[in-house]
Amino acid sequence: MATRVEFGLDSFGDVTVDEAGRRLPYGQVIRNVVDQAVLADRLGVDAFGLGEHHRDDFAVSAPEIVLAAIAARTERIRLGTAVTVLSSDDPVRVFERFATLDALARGRAEIILGRGSFVESFPLFGYDLADYDRLFNEKAELMARLLTEEPVTWQGTVRAPLERQHVYPKTESGRIPTWIGVGGTPESVVRAARLGFPLVLAVIGGDPARFAPLVELYHRALAEYGRDPLPVAVHAPGFVAETDQEAADLLWPHVRTMFNRIGRERGWGPMTRERFDANIAEGSWHVGSPETVARKIAATIRVLGVQRFSLKYSNGTLPHEHQMSSIELYATRVLPRVRELLAASASPS
Repeated sequence: MATRVEFGLDSFGDVTVDEAGRRLPYGQVIRNVVDQAVLADRLGVDAFGLGEHHRDDFAVSAPEIVLAAIAARTERIRLGTAVTVLSSDDPVRVFERFATLDALARGRAEIILGRGSFVESFPLFGYDLADYDRLFNEKAELMARLLTEEPVTWQGTVRAPLERQHVYPKTESGRIPTWIGVGGTPESVVRAARLGFPLVLAVIGGDPARFAPLVELYHRALAEYGRDPLPVAVHAPGFVAETDQEAADLLWPHVRTMFNRIGRERGWGPMTRERFDANIAEGSWHVGSPETVARKIAATIRVLGVQRFSLKYSNGTLPHEHQMSSIELYATRVLPRVRELLAASASPS
């Protein structure tokens, strides 16, 4: 029998505009994110993830608080991050916050640990970027021990040591499901395997098939470390509308705004419509009609052999109303079609 694939939605809480192009206040953006998650829960989506950022184009800097508000208004959807920037946080506090969320959500909390795609949190919380690798390596080691919910003894260089220390609250299930998100480096993949974390691949550029060697590396590394198989997930951007043309035309100005802003910070050239269209046709963007998006998601799942696919549905300044429509199409038309396509490809010919 084929393994059931889970389907999620991810948001970074991008600061959006209204239909007149006016930037919304942060509070409204956060309330809209809660409404988006409530809709996803009602429509049967499996998981909802919120990214952590500390810059003015994103509203969510404390995802656990927003997730707790979502937990109070939902019943079944799993609630996690995309990602928690562990390097500039304290693992003990991360565990405490998510164990508290898990209690409020009745066992639905998850964590995705990562370095993050931006570095504003390092100076904000007093960390040196020169310690980028050491901070994550040591804190991931400590987090792996904290998740056992047993007394922890640990010593490193990035925080005070612990000696048979209990951390509270304990969860009712005994463990919070926790993944490591990676951007595509083999070292990060091997570290996730060594520490026993399921893997999330951030497939945000290029053909998803190029990540297949990393999935193979992860499975080999798990075996070499004597660990049982663990799930692999994909996080990728996308947007659903009634037709391919409508989806691309609606999304394009908001993606252009987002990429050009980031590009000015990082020295990239301007985003062009040709490049945007190429990312949809040949790259990682899952954008189009329900049929087009379903076929691309199914192809991504098949080529990488993953157990979860999460669509990053918030893209730049894209208005809340379009995000809600995309969520509804994703849940009601894309996902049933993806399941049909996967079932057909798994059936004997």
